[in-house]
Amino acid sequence: MRISALARRTGVSDRLLRYYEAQGLLRPTRLPNGYREYDESHIATVGHIRTLLAAGLPTAVIAQILHCVHGDGDQLFPAPCPGVLAHLRREHTRIDAAIAQLQSSRQALDGLVGGVPGQSPDRSPAG
Repeated sequence: MRISALARRTGVSDRLLRYYEAQGLLRPTRLPNGYREYDESHIATVGHIRTLLAAGLPTAVIAQILHCVHGDGDQLFPAPCPGVLAHLRREHTRIDAAIAQLQSSRQALDGLVGGVPGQSPDRSPAG
């Protein structure tokens, strides 16, 4: 199937599919005329990429572990590949640190907003 068909079947734009290819996440066959040719397995691969991105993994990590995950839909399972669990644990730690930093930033912002007379940190958008 061509890239436009893969885009329709996965709900991912042509442009994003080309980005996945540039990042080494998708490897379509190239026809003599330069067109990309995808098969049915690429539909599942795009689904896996989307699930891993939703889990907060950067494409560089996904490129290293994509061949080590299997499953359908949003439920993926790591295969016993060397290093895959270490990658996942590192990313979990990175995300925990980012959450802690965001919480700290929110507290600092609450202090600033709360310091304005007549204001409370109600988190409603400023107008």
